[in-house]
Amino acid sequence: MFIKTKAGLSKRGLCGMAIAVLFVAASGAMAQGFPTKPLRLIVSFVPGGPTDIVARVVAGKMSDGLGQPIIVENRGGAGGTIGADVAAKSPGDGYTLLLGTISTLGIAPSVYPNLPYDPVKSFAPVSLLTNAWFVIGANQSGVPDSLQEFIAQAKASPSKFNFASNGAGNITHIAGEMFNNMAGIKTVHIPYKGSAPAAVDVAAGRAHIQFDVLTAFQQHIAAGNIKALALAGPRRDPKLPNVPTTTEAGMPGFQLSAWFGLVATAGSPVPVVRRLNAEVQKSLAASDVRDSIQKLALEPAGGTPEQFAAQIVHENDRWPPIVKAAGIKLE
Repeated sequence: MFIKTKAGLSKRGLCGMAIAVLFVAASGAMAQGFPTKPLRLIVSFVPGGPTDIVARVVAGKMSDGLGQPIIVENRGGAGGTIGADVAAKSPGDGYTLLLGTISTLGIAPSVYPNLPYDPVKSFAPVSLLTNAWFVIGANQSGVPDSLQEFIAQAKASPSKFNFASNGAGNITHIAGEMFNNMAGIKTVHIPYKGSAPAAVDVAAGRAHIQFDVLTAFQQHIAAGNIKALALAGPRRDPKLPNVPTTTEAGMPGFQLSAWFGLVATAGSPVPVVRRLNAEVQKSLAASDVRDSIQKLALEPAGGTPEQFAAQIVHENDRWPPIVKAAGIKLE
């Protein structure tokens, strides 16, 4: 039974307070003692690409702060979902990390009917790392010079225009379908095997527009073969100072970034996640890390675990209706 103390608290209440104090003390000790061994960072794409480079640059700087090496492990295949599944099934102790992308943590549940992991429940978000805002690139002569003129012509002549993507089910494909949905138009999807051949055909006029990050057609823009109609980001890009954002061009809801972020396995202790987050912020603030990221035409990001968690939830809510309406499904 409850026995009141002079202070008015029950024995059970005092016991609960003692447990809470011990828990806080243990959590603090856990964060201070972490890590005691090397960490593993899974990159679910092949070596040498942007995800791999960002992972190695950030991990190298984090290792300095953590006092333990972070070993990068490439596990490519199935659009990044194989590596993500390996990370999801690892112990929840903070020692296994995943370099997640908008594809593996945001779009995958919408296009893979039997995805073996849950992007929201299987991971403990640590921090957003980078953004790469999409650009709407278009053929110089076959497409109007403004986004609103293009939309008007597309409405007047349904299926007159087409858009190139990196392949069916890819984020560049889904971006085009999202644009169709939001603009109330129908442009025909043409899948290619990568950004480069898609951009070549847009430049040559065999395809009309392309939704991709700037690096996909930066050289074509510089050569005058492709024009940028709009940047799907919150602000103009210094590399394209005369190109309006989609908000300025009349489509404020069309914002899209091919982001990268760091997550641990679900169940990783909160103090450990916060320690990892602190090291990420230090890494992203370092000039050499920022320079390496910006050379890839990426924007260093950062933020709290809570902010990144909210972004992952938002992405998982955002894509299902677009993917369903377009009939996109991968096996």
